[in-house]
Amino acid sequence: MFVLAIDIGTEGARAGVFDETGARLADASASYPTHFPAPGWAEQHPTDWWAAAVQASRSALAAAGAVSVAAVSVATTASSVVVAGADGEPLRPALLWMDGRAAQEAALTTQIDHPALQFAGGSDSAEWLVPKAMWIAKHEPEVYAAAHRIAESVDYLTFKLTGDWVGSRMNATCKWNYDHRGDGLPEDLYRELGVAGLSEKLPQRILPVGAIAGEVSARAAGELGIAPGAAVVTGGIDAHLTLVSLWGRSANPVAIVAGTSNAFIAELDDPVFSPTIWGPYPGALREDRWLIEGGQISAGAALSWLSERVLGVGRERIGELVARASDVPAGQHGLIVLDHFMGNRTPLRDPKLRGAVLGLTLGTTPEELYRATVESVAYGTRQVLESFEQVGVNTADTFLTGGIRHNPLWLRTTADALGRPVKLVAGENLTTRALAVLGVAAISSEALEAVAGRFAPECTTIEPDDSATAALDNGYAAYLEATSALTEISHRLADSVAARGQRVEVGA
Repeated sequence: MFVLAIDIGTEGARAGVFDETGARLADASASYPTHFPAPGWAEQHPTDWWAAAVQASRSALAAAGAVSVAAVSVATTASSVVVAGADGEPLRPALLWMDGRAAQEAALTTQIDHPALQFAGGSDSAEWLVPKAMWIAKHEPEVYAAAHRIAESVDYLTFKLTGDWVGSRMNATCKWNYDHRGDGLPEDLYRELGVAGLSEKLPQRILPVGAIAGEVSARAAGELGIAPGAAVVTGGIDAHLTLVSLWGRSANPVAIVAGTSNAFIAELDDPVFSPTIWGPYPGALREDRWLIEGGQISAGAALSWLSERVLGVGRERIGELVARASDVPAGQHGLIVLDHFMGNRTPLRDPKLRGAVLGLTLGTTPEELYRATVESVAYGTRQVLESFEQVGVNTADTFLTGGIRHNPLWLRTTADALGRPVKLVAGENLTTRALAVLGVAAISSEALEAVAGRFAPECTTIEPDDSATAALDNGYAAYLEATSALTEISHRLADSVAARGQRVEVGA
């Protein structure tokens, strides 16, 4: 029995093939571009996601020699919003998760007292589907009116696989203010926010993570190169699903998926309400637990921006820059960088914060600037993790996964800034592994936790350097102070360029 797992990330699609024992048989990837039509905006074409998913899947299946696929499951970035007509074809480019154009719409959610908003920390983020739908309704009313479906990227991939629009309860709960326990989609809230009828444009079937959404259609099977009829298992948000892979390692894992952005995911036994976190979300992953999330919008993206676009260091030479920056003592370069290049996700929930570099001199070197930027990302990580601890999350078992494993300076600096050991998942894409767990559990009689135990990934422990931690404690205090001091001017700068357009292509 083979399971095909498809993960639609920010820069490309990844596909993994697994068997029922938990063995990863093959991986493959394919990229697609991101378009930045204006400052703070980010778009991708949904058809590019499907084309890349097909390319990566066919390559992985061929490498694995998988002749019979029993299940397919998909995860994607959250709140990459698709607007589609009745034929399923996109009516406009998708608004990517990092797109911050709906900041004013998100601010409106802070002014409304509705019970559904208590599960979002009191308001919706500019990243989420509802504020983005509000923006489309206001600025592109003809597109909103023509939309048969406004949905997440995971819903679009499920549609491409099955021919049916099926929503994931995880995305609906975390990003649409949905509550499966009673009221479902809150049309009264949508109406108050100016998007009357949104509940009818969203996918009408909403299934829990791990449920079978349908079968792979003959058309999709032909494109993927597999036989039709494989079960399509409901996935969800890529970062959030990593917890499924970690259940075999810890009863209470905290996952930090550190890549282009950093996503922080944990579960609580009982709900705790705070404006510094997203959630608590009832039954978003497991029926009897409450999911919470936090994150940094700019993490690996900030490091790539600095190295490639500012310093002119291509990816083939990034190892040299990292090595030189590693020789710079922690916190000894006289710089403070703020990592809010696309705003702050949590705990500040401020889409109009902006990045900054303080302390530059004519003697500042590229490696010092790179080191300081790595430290700023680590400071942001510490700030989010502290917000988790303040609402009662047990962070003793904190796991790191994602692109951070390719950058030893970023990895070590994160442990040093936190001042405690962290566990690095060795060479893994936890999202595809989690999807494989869901696939095997859905088509077998095994409990999800039992399958997760068999699929548990290997981990290594990264210990902090006490001397570096002491220096970074001082840097962290300066980071918090600088963020507070520059908030007002950040807002003015963000507002001043909101209407100025520019186009940048990122990716192959």
